[in-house]
Amino acid sequence: MSVRQSLLAILDQGPCYGYQLRAEFDRRTGSTWPLNVGQIYNTLDRLERDGLVRKGDVDEQGHVYWEITDAGSAEVAQWLASPVERTQGTRDELAIKLAVAATLPGVDVAEVIQTQRRASLRQLQELNRAKYAGANPDGPEELAWSLVVDSMIFAAEAEVRWLDHTEQRLRAHPRHAMALELSTDRPKRGRPAKVDATQEASA
Repeated sequence: MSVRQSLLAILDQGPCYGYQLRAEFDRRTGSTWPLNVGQIYNTLDRLERDGLVRKGDVDEQGHVYWEITDAGSAEVAQWLASPVERTQGTRDELAIKLAVAATLPGVDVAEVIQTQRRASLRQLQELNRAKYAGANPDGPEELAWSLVVDSMIFAAEAEVRWLDHTEQRLRAHPRHAMALELSTDRPKRGRPAKVDATQEASA
């Protein structure tokens, strides 16, 4: 999630102060990814450093209003026009956990999968309950929030399907055939061993 671009896009609608930016972000995402005020101001400082926002007026309560610059507006336009890149290097903790667990001798991978499936299904139920608890499904805030929740629901459903798929694949392989003992091969590169000073003297 890009906090930077999201805050810029909100500022492109008009000047805001820090707490106001957080409230506007929450309105548009249903507080699904709550931001703390420190994160908001750190992001604003970086945006100012990069010439994308500047400090504007200060009101009677001492709120400093931040304004977007032309360069900031151009970045918002580019962000909205560009696809989100899913990088190949992204590490999925669950996929790595199951891949490692499947190769460890003595680990009950089926139980690891069952534990995760129960947690994923519980999350899916909570998300579905939250989705249908909205009072005004046609309002703009509710619609924006439901888009985020729908994304999370689809991701949770995909995770459950992947767990089912993984379980079926592992059933087709005998457990002993999957286990990997520590390799006796030593890596070619590494930190050289320290030589004892007495050994150096005697050499």
